[in-house]
Amino acid sequence: MDDLVPVVSYERASADKAKDEHTVADQHEYNRTNAARLGWRIVRSFSDNDKSAAKEGVVRDEFEEMLRVLRAGRLADGTEVRGCVVVAEDRLVRRAGDYERFVDAITAEEGRVFADARGPKDLHSEDVESMGLMGAVISRMEVKKMRRRVTRWHRKRAEKGELPNGYRPFGWSPDRRTLDVTQAEAIRRAVREVVVGRSLNSIVLDWQARGFVTTRGNAWTPQTLKQLLRNPRLCGWRRIKGEILTGPDGKPVIGRWEAVVSPEEWEAVQAVLDARRGKQFGKDGVIGDLPQDFREHTYLLTGILRCGRPREGGTLCMAKLRVTPHPDLSYHVYACRSKSYGGCGRLARRGDKVDEYLTEALLAKLEEKAVTAPEVGPWPKAAELEAIETDLSELRQHWHRTRGQQNRMSHSFYFSEVERLETDIAQLRSERERHQVAVRRAQNDVTDLRRRWFSDSDDDRLDMSQKRTYVREAFHAVIVHPVGQGNGSRGTFDPSKLEPIWREG
Repeated sequence: MDDLVPVVSYERASADKAKDEHTVADQHEYNRTNAARLGWRIVRSFSDNDKSAAKEGVVRDEFEEMLRVLRAGRLADGTEVRGCVVVAEDRLVRRAGDYERFVDAITAEEGRVFADARGPKDLHSEDVESMGLMGAVISRMEVKKMRRRVTRWHRKRAEKGELPNGYRPFGWSPDRRTLDVTQAEAIRRAVREVVVGRSLNSIVLDWQARGFVTTRGNAWTPQTLKQLLRNPRLCGWRRIKGEILTGPDGKPVIGRWEAVVSPEEWEAVQAVLDARRGKQFGKDGVIGDLPQDFREHTYLLTGILRCGRPREGGTLCMAKLRVTPHPDLSYHVYACRSKSYGGCGRLARRGDKVDEYLTEALLAKLEEKAVTAPEVGPWPKAAELEAIETDLSELRQHWHRTRGQQNRMSHSFYFSEVERLETDIAQLRSERERHQVAVRRAQNDVTDLRRRWFSDSDDDRLDMSQKRTYVREAFHAVIVHPVGQGNGSRGTFDPSKLEPIWREG
C-alpha cells in the first residue's frame, strides 16, 4: 500500500435532475479503477454535484478545497497528496482561468501526477499545459455555442406559442394546456380582489385555509403569489428576459394554452402591483414614500391616525397612534406611544367610535365622487397604440425584406427608430394598464361597497386589508387633537377633534 501514489479524485455533474448524485458516483467509481490501474490510491474524493463549471458566479466549493489541498500537498489530517485523477478535463474545468489555477496548484512541487480516462499527463510540460489551456478555451466556446443553440431553440418554440418546459403551473391540469377549474377560479378571484385593494397576504391566508399549495407541494407565501400574478402566462402571453414576447406585427404572441384571465385583467393587476408604493404623511408633516405593507392588520386605522397634541414650541407630536390592550374594556383604544418610543404618551381615543365615524366619512366621500365623477369610457389612446405597433411591424418587415439591397436603411437609423417606437409602445401600454385599473374600480358600485363593508357573510364581506386599502387611498393621515382629560378614550366622543387629511382627486 505504501508503494501506491496518494492522489485525490475530482467528480462533477452540471445538472442532477434526479437529485441522486448518480453521475458523480459513477465518475468516482471510474476514477478509483483508473487510479488502481496506474498504481495510485485515492486518499480523498472531491465532488461538486449539480454545479456548472462554465457559469460566472458559480462557486464550486469542493473544487476550491481541492486546490488548497494540492497547493499544500497534504490533507488537513496530514495525509500526503501527490496528484489528481479525473474522468475528463471538462469535468475539472470549463474556464481557462480555472485551468491555470489548477495547473499552478498541482505543479507547486515536482513529481506531482495527473491523469484522466485517456491516461497520465505531465502538467509540468509546457506543451501539455498549453494543450490543456487551449482545450479549456475550446470547451468554453463550445459551452457558449450550446447555450446559444438552446436559447434559439427555446425562443423559436415560444414564438410558435409552444408550452414552456418545466413543472405544471398552478391553475392548469397535468397536460399544462387545459385549466384546473378550481385553481383557475381561485386565481381569477385573486386577480379581481387585488385590483380592488385586497392584500396578497390576506389572499395567501385564505388559500392556506382552503388547502391550496403550490404544484411543488409548498405553502403559498405573498412572494410566490406575487410571482404567480406577475406571470403573463395567466393571460396567454409569454415573457422572455423580462419582456413580453411579440410577433412580427409587434403584438404579443398568443400561447397554445387556455388563459385564466384576459390581457386587460392581467395588465390591471400589474398596474396595481407597480403602484402599491404610494405616499404617507410623515411625522414632520412632509408627504413622502409609503412603505409596502405586508402585515395582516387587526385594526382599521393603525398607521393612519396621528397624535395632534402640541409640543413645546408649538409643533404637534405627530406620532402614529397604536392600539393598546385594555382587558377591562370591550373596545379597543388608539393611543400615542410613550416618549421612549417617539411619542408623547398623553393622547388616547376610543377606537370603535373613531373607526365608525371615519368609515362613514370615507363611504360618504366615495358616494359623493360616484355621483359627480364622469363615466370611465374606453381608453382614448387605443388607436394611437395600434398605429405605433403597426409602424414598428412595417419597419421590421421592410428591414428584413431589403436585406442585402443597396437602398436598405442604415443600421443606426433602423435601431434608433426601433428603440423610439418600442419606448412609445411601452409607455402607452403602461397607461392602458392604469386605465384598466380605473375601469375595474369604476365597476365596483359604491352601494355594493357599503353593503360589503358591513356584510355578515365571510365570502362577501371586505376583509381588513381591503378596507385599509380604501382608507389608505382616501387619507394621507387623520390628525387626532386632544379633547381634554376624561373626554377621550372612555368619555364623550367628539368627532370635531378628528382632522382628516384627504388625498387629492
